[in-house]
Amino acid sequence: MAHRDRETEIKLAVENAAAARRLLRRAGFRVSSRRAFEANTVFDTAAGELRARSSLLRVRESGGKMTTTYKGPPEAGPHKSREELETEVASARALTAIFDRLGFRPVFRYEKYRAEYRRPGSSGVATVDETPIGTYVELEGNPRWIDRTAKELGFPRERYITASYGALYLEWCRERNLKPGNMVFGKEVKAQQSEVRGGTAPRHLR
Repeated sequence: MAHRDRETEIKLAVENAAAARRLLRRAGFRVSSRRAFEANTVFDTAAGELRARSSLLRVRESGGKMTTTYKGPPEAGPHKSREELETEVASARALTAIFDRLGFRPVFRYEKYRAEYRRPGSSGVATVDETPIGTYVELEGNPRWIDRTAKELGFPRERYITASYGALYLEWCRERNLKPGNMVFGKEVKAQQSEVRGGTAPRHLR
């Protein structure tokens, strides 16, 4: 069964995972889910219909669990607030086949390491996300909790990030004149960086 039907969150860019852990510990947060690797696959139609309406269909594999998630268009505002429907699945392979029959294809893969933190007596959750393009703290909860917690961590509202990891990755590629691919650790990102050093990256990216 889906565990919730809405998410409200922001991202905060941090120097590295160690710095993020220090900030959270000083604010009274403790680890609630240990650091784990996540592999995410985003699906869309050939025409990019979901992306065009700022929606998302995703399959995530982490810690032996597989979940599928639908996210609706975000509302305008300082926080990212949108419908979220999520449920565990028994087989990512079977689900991918179902999506294929319905006209949805894998269009983007992204990876990260995530650790979850909570503070006693609080319903909000903070995560430390280590990605191939940098480290981020995500704060998810009600808007008042997010604003109060971000301030405690030393982040003004101007530092709030509401973009998805896919959008952040595309911006990261544009800034480095790289051809976008998948946001994964290891060979792919290194190959993109090698293209720039070799002078073969295209000048203009979509």
